[in-house]
Amino acid sequence: MATGVPADLLGLLVIPCLNEERHIASVIESILSDPQARKLLIVVVDGGSSDETLPTVANYVVRFSNVKLIHNPLRIQSAAVNLAARMHGDAARWLVRIDAHAAYPSGYVSALIAEAERTQADSVVVAMTAQGTRCFERAAAAAQNSILGAGGSPHRRRGQEGFVDHGHHALFDMRRFLSLGGYDESQKHNEDAEFDCRLGHAGGRIWLTNAVHVTYYPRSSAGALFSQYCNYGRGRATTMLRHRQRPKLRQLLPAAIAPAVLFAALSPLAPMAAVPMLAWLGVCLVYGAVLGMSARSICACAAGIAAPVMHLAWSLGFWQALIEAAAGAGMRATRPASGMGSP
Repeated sequence: MATGVPADLLGLLVIPCLNEERHIASVIESILSDPQARKLLIVVVDGGSSDETLPTVANYVVRFSNVKLIHNPLRIQSAAVNLAARMHGDAARWLVRIDAHAAYPSGYVSALIAEAERTQADSVVVAMTAQGTRCFERAAAAAQNSILGAGGSPHRRRGQEGFVDHGHHALFDMRRFLSLGGYDESQKHNEDAEFDCRLGHAGGRIWLTNAVHVTYYPRSSAGALFSQYCNYGRGRATTMLRHRQRPKLRQLLPAAIAPAVLFAALSPLAPMAAVPMLAWLGVCLVYGAVLGMSARSICACAAGIAAPVMHLAWSLGFWQALIEAAAGAGMRATRPASGMGSP
């Protein structure tokens, strides 16, 4: 079947992906089963997959006229969404962002559009519930679904709804998205929160819906989880600096972890220096055991191990970004002004 844009295009659905052979087919199938699927242009934006992602998507491109595949040379998600919106967004009323590393309920897109029309919001965000299949994934999911890993973030708890300042991105008014320049591609991570800051400053409204939610699949190893959360911390610090935000309590607490670990290095000279770090680890282990017992899962008990990985990585990334920003500001302050050098 020849590819093409639906004549009565309602929404542009963008799926950024990179090596998602485990999930990409089920994600596309769930969207194609939506009541509004015929009016959606589904664009998979690939960042250079080396697994079976591309052949899988290519099969759908051949079979369905409203499925397209484009290449994302910058590889990051923000660039993927922007690229698809620039290429195909002019005729669409709505922009829907779909993350490939997740699962979606039946009628997901239709529900988002209905919520946007009902609330007149510029953006609709959703709650996200983590779910693992392997043991470490279950441990990470248990942490991410609790205050231990999410810090009380509203979009990490199902059942809530209302206008918020940030949430897991799902749907945008296309004109509003494009008028703000889309995502900031200089920010490789936390681009969603940064966009929400600009949207809020421009008078836009963000609606957290409880009509549908996303099932997210955590990273499958401690190393991958550490890298992910280190990037999260860097991105959050960058957003705070750019918009001169004050950190919230749920951000201050993990930010204190790296200093606590560094302070513990003085324990051979001052044993009490290790107390903050030991207290943090103790809370994580006990809380993880409680989560595991509540879930009746030995794997979930390891949430007390996954959570410290997340906390420390986020904290290191956060401080690294702050230190780099301070060093950059210092270099700019000491650089001679133009025209003031030696003759």
